Amino acid sequence: MLSVLRVHLPSDIPIVGCELTPYVLLRRPDKTVTTDDVPESASLDGHFLRYKWYRIQSDRKVAVCSVHPSEQATLQCLGCVKAKIPVAKSYHCSPKCFSDAWQHHRVLHDRAASAVNENGNEEEEIFGRYNSSGSGVINASLTGSASSTNLTNGSTPLYPAAVTQRSGGETWFEVGRSKTYTPTADDIGHVLKFECVIVDAETKQPVGHPNTILTSRVIPAPSPSPRRLIPVSGADMLGNLQSDGRVSSSGSFTVLSYNILSDSYASSELYSYCPSWALSWPYRRQNLLREIVGYRADIVCLQEVQNDHFEEFFAPELDKHGYQALYKRKTNEVYSGNIHTIDGCATFFRRDRFSHVKKYEVEFNKAAQSLTEVAVQTTQKKAALNRLVKDNVALIVVLEAKFSNQGADNPGKRQLLCVANTHVNVPQELKDVKIWQVHTLLKGLEKIAASADIPMLVCGDFNSVPGSAPHTLLAMGKVDPMHADLLVDPLAILRPHSKLTHQLPLVNSLIFRNCFQILLMF
Repeated sequence: MLSVLRVHLPSDIPIVGCELTPYVLLRRPDKTVTTDDVPESASLDGHFLRYKWYRIQSDRKVAVCSVHPSEQATLQCLGCVKAKIPVAKSYHCSPKCFSDAWQHHRVLHDRAASAVNENGNEEEEIFGRYNSSGSGVINASLTGSASSTNLTNGSTPLYPAAVTQRSGGETWFEVGRSKTYTPTADDIGHVLKFECVIVDAETKQPVGHPNTILTSRVIPAPSPSPRRLIPVSGADMLGNLQSDGRVSSSGSFTVLSYNILSDSYASSELYSYCPSWALSWPYRRQNLLREIVGYRADIVCLQEVQNDHFEEFFAPELDKHGYQALYKRKTNEVYSGNIHTIDGCATFFRRDRFSHVKKYEVEFNKAAQSLTEVAVQTTQKKAALNRLVKDNVALIVVLEAKFSNQGADNPGKRQLLCVANTHVNVPQELKDVKIWQVHTLLKGLEKIAASADIPMLVCGDFNSVPGSAPHTLLAMGKVDPMHADLLVDPLAILRPHSKLTHQLPLVNSLIFRNCFQILLMF
């Protein structure tokens, strides 16, 4: 018979607006183990799974810390109360929390003192909304009528809310009947319970005891910190930005390059300073999409995009905003995990600004095999491949602009643009491999540039700081033979050093966090 072996959540702390999808491990009647769902429409051996979500509400009030939303508040700033600052901003979890946040917190007081509340809503406009009520205090003594009388969540149709139990000062409200549930503002400060039970398909009655799991208290989604954009010399060449973020010049366009951090790399071991809920993919994907869409770039180059996230999230979501998508997954000679979660490079462009002409794919593993065949001694081939093969790729796309900046002398000339997107993810000690991959990419781009008079755009995460050999090669077209990075070359793949050049007149190198680059050739 069908049985549930294990139920757990990917994150202990639920966040408003972030979908919760429990991990349910099942044993089928044939003794095989699976995580596939078994709905009523596809019952297995006469049984299916039924899910329910409950909000557990207590009669006591709960306040959430404005700085650490996963912590319960223990003190309140009376200055905020007097200044009529939204109450959610006034709570802190400890005196140290309040002291550490004071420099930022006092700005709220200063702004409130100088604000003129003309229509009664200015405070909300200045400080932002916390939730639908603007309150950080949850009064749990709600009745069924205090919440929405009809609920929908996951893929479940609307149905009436139901109070299922009340005892010991607690009330359990049924809030969902699907496997997934997205917490709302009404859930803030409350514990959620997930229930999974096997049901007889004929009698519709539960079989055995339900499997349940409790969450921590639901927290509000923190407001993202605003980006501090750094002006770059020559950026005014791109034209004037309109109020909606678009470029006004007809012959100009905007580009965004972003390493979004693959979920498979976002582990607590690597990012121990970050709470687990902030690393969870349901939380991060919302923020990523909001930021990417907010820039309204004409071309978007993303790195570390998981294969499944591209197909199930980024491609369909950005399609809604007018983007066409192209993708190149990394090779998997080194990668040993799930093929569906391997990452790669994704390039998006606005369909109203560009059309797709051609796509090239660069696999550095193949280039490594070709190199070792002709430039490495037979006895060193295995060691050379172990050093060079890193599964990295590059995606090169030729686009045609649907706008024009040509004069009357070239009225019918096609406006083509070549966009390269790559992620040079190589351990820092393998400096020779990093330089070799960048040089290999540039040589491939040279061939494309030689075949047509076409501008070149090179985007990516090169994991290189300004002044390093890869950066120098990209920006300057050559590398000083005495550069310190060239001393690491056990396979002699960088010799003679005079070959480390390219003829692409790349300009306007933009460096973000010493890792990311956008270079343009016109």
